[in-house]
Amino acid sequence: MTPRLRTALTELVGIEHPIVQTGMGWVAGPRLVAATADAGGLGILASATMTFAELEAAITKTKAHTGKPFGVNIRADAADAAERIELLIREQVKVASFALAPKQELIARLKDAGVVVIPSIGAAKHAVKVASWGADAVIVQGGEGGGHTGPVATTLLLPSVLDAVDIPVVAAGGFFDGRGLAAALSYGAAGVAMGTRFLLTRESTVPDAIKQEYLRRGLQDTVVSRKVDGMPHRVLNTELVARLEHSGSWRGLSAAVGNAARFKSMSGMTWSALIRDGLAMRKTKDLTWSQVIMAANTPMLLKAGLVEGNTDAGVLAAGQVTGIIDDLPTVTDLIDRIVTDAVTRIDALAALRTTQPTG
Repeated sequence: MTPRLRTALTELVGIEHPIVQTGMGWVAGPRLVAATADAGGLGILASATMTFAELEAAITKTKAHTGKPFGVNIRADAADAAERIELLIREQVKVASFALAPKQELIARLKDAGVVVIPSIGAAKHAVKVASWGADAVIVQGGEGGGHTGPVATTLLLPSVLDAVDIPVVAAGGFFDGRGLAAALSYGAAGVAMGTRFLLTRESTVPDAIKQEYLRRGLQDTVVSRKVDGMPHRVLNTELVARLEHSGSWRGLSAAVGNAARFKSMSGMTWSALIRDGLAMRKTKDLTWSQVIMAANTPMLLKAGLVEGNTDAGVLAAGQVTGIIDDLPTVTDLIDRIVTDAVTRIDALAALRTTQPTG
């Protein structure tokens, strides 16, 4: 039987283990989320790459496969963020996760309805802000993490956030095993969040050939690129990424415009909705228009790689832990061994303490 670790996160959300599966676009669907929930962790659906109707269907499918708590990640700057929040409330989803700080009134609406609010943040000052607005906890991702990431390593970013706020802090960026969970708890975190590690499980719907591409890579095989969408984005260093890195700005922008048009067609969004999202992104992220256009590039590049398995046309978001992961366990086996190993290491640390005089 898997041992248990009780933390502020497990108490807040009502889960068995302090492990979060992050809301990775095109990866965190009902199958993976339900498996994580059933294994005792917190699975988070990724809705940024879903239409409203697709999100409705995904929530229904997840609830059909698990009766345990799960979450949904929402883009706080999306034009229909308020409608999506009402959907979460109506469907009694336990956790609302945000990649960007949600507006104070959105946090208040969710909390009034009993939904736990957990934004992801990249700096202590952002944690202070969302905590003052009523966020229940935060996920803090260090520079080792995949996808959009910052320059500060988890080992420095995590303690800076822990010193700044009194709400539970979940550590992300570089975690994949029980050693990491034990270390995060030792820092004072309430748990860990993992993306790449859950991507590389049997329940992940990423094509097998792409999973093998991840597994064969080493610790030096990711790169933080601004050529994907104009913002720092950690991805596998593929031939496409290498070409993007050496391409001129106009070439990247022209490709982005084409991909934005394809994303519009796929998502059913109108041009006016895309423009509204772009205006919101400019305001919340302080982006130039060229960066906004390139940001529209991201969903299609990720879809080509993570869904269609085409690395010639797509990119593969990847944390640095890619280079140290070497297997594809089930989600249940993964969580069980992480928690078991963490407890063993915590017990071993406790055994180091002595009250006997030295010398």
